Amino acid sequence: MKISNHLTIPDTEIELHAIRAQGAGGQNVNKVSTAIHLRFDIAASSLPEDYKEKLRQSSDRRISGDGVIIIKAQRYRSQEKNRDDAIGRLQALIKSATFTPRKRTATKPTRASKKKRLESKTQRGQLKTLRGKIED
Repeated sequence: MKISNHLTIPDTEIELHAIRAQGAGGQNVNKVSTAIHLRFDIAASSLPEDYKEKLRQSSDRRISGDGVIIIKAQRYRSQEKNRDDAIGRLQALIKSATFTPRKRTATKPTRASKKKRLESKTQRGQLKTLRGKIED
């Protein structure tokens, strides 16, 4: 499974099991195992250590306390589509762990923006005074 240009995960590290889907669907739900249960052990994987650490520290509910990613895919009626969906969701989860946001650089507001803010405040105050009681 390809995560990025320089990172791939062998298919042997991903456990896929077909299970029966929940919910409405008529006889198809009762007969056919179309849902996919994906398990991916972070500690036993070939991911780089920094990726493993970021995944363990993330507060995603799909990651168990043992460090196993569990994804249940049952959106579609076919097993192949659910398998692709589960693998795509695993890819997205690993990609999101590799993303580090840029550090915010503090800036000062310009003189024009300060003036514009103060003018809008005075205009708003005038509008509110006009809503008040009219005295004779």
